[in-house]
Amino acid sequence: MGLFKRSTPNQGDNVMSKPTRIEVNCTTGVVTEIELTDEEIAQREQDAVIAEMERAEREAKAAAKADAKLSAQAKLAALGLTGEEIAALSR
Repeated sequence: MGLFKRSTPNQGDNVMSKPTRIEVNCTTGVVTEIELTDEEIAQREQDAVIAEMERAEREAKAAAKADAKLSAQAKLAALGLTGEEIAALSR
C-alpha cells in the first residue's frame, strides 16, 4: 500500500455520511479520515457562499470595466478618431 497506512473507522459505511477531512500523522504515517462536525460543515457552507459572492463581484467589476471601455471607444469614434487612433490611446 505504500508509505501510508490508512485508518478509517467508517470504511465501507458510505450511506449518506457527513463530509470528511483527512489527517496525516507525519510521524507514524497513519492517514485518518474524520467526519466534519456540524460547526465545520456550517463554516464550509458559509465560506462557499462568501466565495461565490466575491466571484460574482469580480465578474461584475470586470464587465463594468469592459462596458466603460467600449463606451469610451464609441465616444472617441463619434468624435472622428480612427480605429488606429483609438487603439493607440487604449494602450
